[in-house]
Amino acid sequence: MQTATQHTAPRVPARPAAVDGRCDAWNDEQQRIADTLKLIAAALEPKRRIVHAGEVIYRAGERFSQLHILNSGFFKLVSMSSDGREQVVGLRLRGDWLGFSAIAQGSYGCDAIALDTAEVWTVRYDALLQACAEHPALMISVHEAMSREMMRDRDSLMAICTLPADARVATFLHYWAQALAMRGLRADQFSLRLTRAEIGNYLGLTLETVSRVLSRLARAELIAFNEKSRRDICIPDFPALAAYVEGRDLRTGLH
Repeated sequence: MQTATQHTAPRVPARPAAVDGRCDAWNDEQQRIADTLKLIAAALEPKRRIVHAGEVIYRAGERFSQLHILNSGFFKLVSMSSDGREQVVGLRLRGDWLGFSAIAQGSYGCDAIALDTAEVWTVRYDALLQACAEHPALMISVHEAMSREMMRDRDSLMAICTLPADARVATFLHYWAQALAMRGLRADQFSLRLTRAEIGNYLGLTLETVSRVLSRLARAELIAFNEKSRRDICIPDFPALAAYVEGRDLRTGLH
């Protein structure tokens, strides 16, 4: 079985090079997240706590009374399928909310599990409603967060339903790097946090398919693996990866 050649990625800026005003958009998003967290802290005085990888914020079926927002760290949302299999249904980063989907039915529909050390802010839903009535800017922020979550879920579904395996994995890596850049974090080299099996579960692919696609992307030099850990991914040329995701790659021959 052919394996990917180890590459040492050239040193590039921590924020990937961007075109068409993307850096401006990332700066705007970073500022928006900071402003939202500042507003929540002032209007609600949320309960803050540190959690570690594997800890659960809430379980499917638990009664809903609180929402959570991430000040740092990464979370996965896991649902149980009808045949008893775990399904990764969402990923959340700094500035994202946890628990919106529980508002309608009064109970959480999935498990929220930390992927690393994170700081979580918790607010009571009734207190949030009262604060929104008193602070219109907070209400706008919450509505925008709900809208972004719906658009993100739509985009994920479209990717799973319409894209071939290589494009799904490349889109996932592109999304992860862009999400890090929007939060002022290093995006040219990062840990995937998820195992290959979990990535496959999230993207509707097998572990073997994810591994083969990552190897092909590495051979095409769209990504590279860190010498110490194959969970650590380098993106030596962010515009090239973005071009491939957008179907404009003319040099790799990937399909």
